[in-house]
Amino acid sequence: MSDVLFEKAYDEWMFRVMRQSTGERKRRLQDMDHYNERLLLKNMWWPAIGNFDHLHPEWEVSDFKDGRRFVDFAYMPFGLHVGLVLEADAFGTHLRDVSRFRFGDNLERQNHLLMDGWHMLRFSRDDLLEKPKRCQQTLLAALSAWGYGAGKEVESLTLYERAILHWIGRQTSLIKPVDVIGTLKISFKHTTISLKSLEMKGYLKANRSAQGKIMSYMVMPKSQKIN
Repeated sequence: MSDVLFEKAYDEWMFRVMRQSTGERKRRLQDMDHYNERLLLKNMWWPAIGNFDHLHPEWEVSDFKDGRRFVDFAYMPFGLHVGLVLEADAFGTHLRDVSRFRFGDNLERQNHLLMDGWHMLRFSRDDLLEKPKRCQQTLLAALSAWGYGAGKEVESLTLYERAILHWIGRQTSLIKPVDVIGTLKISFKHTTISLKSLEMKGYLKANRSAQGKIMSYMVMPKSQKIN
């Protein structure tokens, strides 16, 4: 089920990104080897965060010397200036098969980004494959420590709850369980449990009939922290 939710969200996100991209960035998105970047998203970002909001792949940044650089992902929830750089590194790509010039240039690139106010997290392909939980914990700890608004509150949400909140973020009407089931293809059991849990955590408020049956849910302001 988690793979289905990820693939659906990923395809929708990449469609929007490609449509909005131009020039060198669009070419890089079309030509890049997506394996490591997709692995970072599937094994770390998606399980930890549950959406791709404010995340920009193959993002072009300028360093303090006005040099133009591309990073794997830039997370910028506070605007298009600085934020968090995320990179997925394969051992062969960044060490074994890299020339001395490229190795030094890569370090200088990282130093320039840090001096310009960016935060940076780099994850190896091996860790993303073999230690995804540790990578997720590192991401959440960094987001919390650097003031990006994630942490224990987001970490406590299940995959189904995050998927529901991500979908709810695009709605303007009352949320009905039957709509969640039909759109996200989540079972009745998981939908019921997740919606009740989100109500208890303050993200939703249930509208009940005179007999106490839940008819629909209203979105509470707290949900905006996730969406």
